[in-house]
Amino acid sequence: DEQASEAVEIKKDFEAKSSFIQTMVSRGFLHSCTDIESLDKQLQEGTVKAYLGFDATAPSLHVGSLLQIMILRHLQKSGH
Repeated sequence: DEQASEAVEIKKDFEAKSSFIQTMVSRGFLHSCTDIESLDKQLQEGTVKAYLGFDATAPSLHVGSLLQIMILRHLQKSGH
């Protein structure tokens, strides 16, 4: 019986190896994560795909939409 993982606060002594996680932590975009070590390892080993779903044709977008776009741009700049 597999137990679901829970997001936990990132420890202050955690040192990310991937440029994406380093950027997310240093800019304050990332506070908690489920298995940050595995995510960091995956980001180093190969290309990671991401999806962002919102209606760009909606009459208005909000700052939360911009934040998501900024995070995707950082992921792209990190080679993914």
